[in-house]
Amino acid sequence: MIFEASQFVFRPPTAVARARRVLVKPHAPYPVPYPTTTSRQGVEAVIAGIRRVSDADIIILEGDPQGKSMQPTYRALGYDFPRVLILDVRDSVLVEVENPLIKPFALPSIWVPSVILSCDYWISMSPFKMVGETGHFSIRNLLGLLPASKYAVGELETVGLEKVVADIYFTLPFDLGIVDGRQLLHIGSEGEVVEEYGKVFVGEPFEVDGEAAEAAGGRNQYLELIDSVRSEFEA
Repeated sequence: MIFEASQFVFRPPTAVARARRVLVKPHAPYPVPYPTTTSRQGVEAVIAGIRRVSDADIIILEGDPQGKSMQPTYRALGYDFPRVLILDVRDSVLVEVENPLIKPFALPSIWVPSVILSCDYWISMSPFKMVGETGHFSIRNLLGLLPASKYAVGELETVGLEKVVADIYFTLPFDLGIVDGRQLLHIGSEGEVVEEYGKVFVGEPFEVDGEAAEAAGGRNQYLELIDSVRSEFEA
């Protein structure tokens, strides 16, 4: 669903009320404010929505792409929410999760922080960002969960990032995707351009990213890859 940002109040699905632990994965790998990263305001709205229906533990999890500590970045972005556990992928115990696809696109299994598997409800929250003609939305945001200790810099690019993103979609089936489209960030060869947009996209991650891509006029190869096997996988 697409909401007007000025009137947006996060109303979590009923499954959140039954959850004991809720994972919120923002896009926050760099100490750069929204719309490059997920805004503190947006994360705060999601936390408030969860708290209206549940006393579940809320966990925020992100990783630095170079494997550095996330604490300076969390401080710079103002991620200091009360009654929220803010964790670093670097410090997590890792587990290897098998890719359920018969023919994986790139990775037959994926190493992830074990805390993810202890959560009952998973939310991915990203900014509304286009790099060239490619959207960086809620599913691509999950790349930040892959530990740098297991995936060397450049390794994922070698096998194909779009393929990796498609594999993550099936291996870590997140319940909800949120794309904060108050602003649309275009990153291109001539620099960055920020456009006021005033929308928030909320729903199943594949559907949400599709709506965001259509709205931005972009093309996402990972959505095409997912779509090519999605019906067969669900059957």
